[in-house]
Parts: sequence; C-alpha cells; structure tokens
Amino acid sequence: MQQPRGEVQWQTMTDNPLAEQEAEPEPNKRTDEGSERSMGERLAATRRRLGLSQRRVAELSGLTHGAICMIEQNKVSPSVASLQKLLSVYELPLSRFFAEEEVRAPSVVIKSDQLIELGSQGVSMKLVHNGNNRRQLGFMLETYAPGTDTGGQVKHLGEEVGTVLEGSVLLTLAGHTYQLSAGDSYVIDTGEPHSFSNPSGQTCRIVSAHTPASF
Repeated sequence: MQQPRGEVQWQTMTDNPLAEQEAEPEPNKRTDEGSERSMGERLAATRRRLGLSQRRVAELSGLTHGAICMIEQNKVSPSVASLQKLLSVYELPLSRFFAEEEVRAPSVVIKSDQLIELGSQGVSMKLVHNGNNRRQLGFMLETYAPGTDTGGQVKHLGEEVGTVLEGSVLLTLAGHTYQLSAGDSYVIDTGEPHSFSNPSGQTCRIVSAHTPASF
C-alpha cells in the first residue's frame, strides 16, 4: 500500500533508529537563501517553545513519530496536509507560519519574488502577502505538477473561491469529487474536508482567494 506523502512508516520499533530517542535538527542549518531558518528548524523551535515532545505531537496530529523526526531534520518535505496537521497542534495558521519570516511594512505592490511559497512536493501555493497581518482576504497562485496532490484532505475555517487557468484538477469535498477544467470555477466552505489532485499529464494552474486571510 502506498504511504501518505510526507510520512515515514516503520515495521517494528527496532527498524526505526529514532524510536528510542527524539532526534533534533542539526544546528544552524539554513535554507538555500542562507539567511533564514529551514522549515524543519522552525517547526522544531515552535514545538519546543510550546513545551511539547515529538511523541506528544505525533499523538495529537495523527502523524508518526518517525515522520516528525524526519521533517524536523529536513530529511523529508511534508505535504500541505501533513504540515497543516502539525500547525493545527501548535494553533498556528499555515499562512502565518510562513509569513512570520517575511515581516515588512505593508506595501501596495508585491513583486513576484516576494510571494510566499506554502506548498511542497510538486504543489506550489504562492501567497500574495503585503505585510499587513490584519487583512481580511487571502489570495494565492497555485500550481499542481502532473501526478501531484495536497497529500490528503485539509480543512480550515472560512470560504474559498478559485478559477482554473490552465489544465484540469480534481476537487474532493465532503466525500464528493468534482473535475474542473480551464475556465471552471469553484466556491467551497473550507470548514469541510477537501483536497486537490492533478492525475493528468498536464500542469494545472489555479488562482484562488480565501477568507479569513489566515488558514
């Protein structure tokens, strides 16, 4: 059976070299830019700040202890769904987790290189963020490479509307699956479990807006 994206499954306790102790990320590991902390390092720091062990986070999130260790060590990149499960334990919205590293004065024009990347594993979710954390509307440019998905269902309080600009995508909402092609739009209650997947051989691009701005 295929394992969920971002998860690492172990057959026995002895198979897992991390089972007996919690591994910590290597200190001072940086992203490609060289100036910001890596995602795994930031997740580990957030967990420690809340006084939570990796095993406790595993219990609360539904992810395996091994997966959390690997994510914090930057050995695997979590799917959007797995990352949201972790951040839900920390009571931290996905968009705010990434925006914290992008603190700046509110601006009117946001350049393409200032968009905040929320996605991973072939799914790009670029958040348009002007530095105002009190804004009411969120806006994203989404790209799904062929054969990719959100890694499971997600949910967050609010509403979302979107339009497929290119390619096609499958939207699964509350147990029902809908196929959307270029030019089609959707309106959903994001409090319902939902996911997006692109089983086609063509890249899919979507523009979407959601409220509240954090999710």
